[in-house]
Amino acid sequence: MATNVIMFYLFSAVIIIFALLSITTRRILRAAVYLLFVLVATAGIYFMLQYQFLAAVQLTLYAGGIVVLIIFSILLTHQINNKFEVPGVGKILLGAGVAIAGAALTIPAILSYPFPAVAQHALDVNMQTIGIGLLHTGKNGYALPFEVISILLLASMIGAIVIAKKGK
Repeated sequence: MATNVIMFYLFSAVIIIFALLSITTRRILRAAVYLLFVLVATAGIYFMLQYQFLAAVQLTLYAGGIVVLIIFSILLTHQINNKFEVPGVGKILLGAGVAIAGAALTIPAILSYPFPAVAQHALDVNMQTIGIGLLHTGKNGYALPFEVISILLLASMIGAIVIAKKGK
C-alpha cells in the first residue's frame, strides 16, 4: 500500500475519532482540543491533495483562530472546570436522526460520482497571479471566500462568548 494511501486513512481516522470525541465529551476544554485535532488533520488532507493555500487557510484561520479564541474565552471566563449537561434521550435520537439523514444524502452522491482523472499540467503561478486571485471575486478568486470566513469567525466568536458566559 502506498504511503499516501496510508496517510489518507490515518488522517481520516483521526478526523472521525476526534470529531466523535469532541461532540461526546462533557468537558468544554477537551472538546476544543479535540476540535483542534480534527482541523489539523483536515489540513493534512489538504496538503496531501496539494492544496497548499487551502491547507494554510485551514491552519491559520480555523485551527489557529477559532480554537484559540474558544480556549481563551473559556480560560478568561473561568469556565474550565465546568461540564456540559448530559443530553436527554430526545436530543440524542434527534442528533442521530440528523446524522443518518445527512449520511443518507451525501454517501450515495459521493459514491455515484465517477471522479474522472484530469490530465492537466500544473499552472505557472507567480506573485502577481496570486495577488489578482486574492482580490478577484469571479472564477478562481478568493475575495468572496475570505468574506464568508470573516462572517464565520465573527459567528464563532459570538458563540464562544455565549458558551463561556452561559449560566451567569
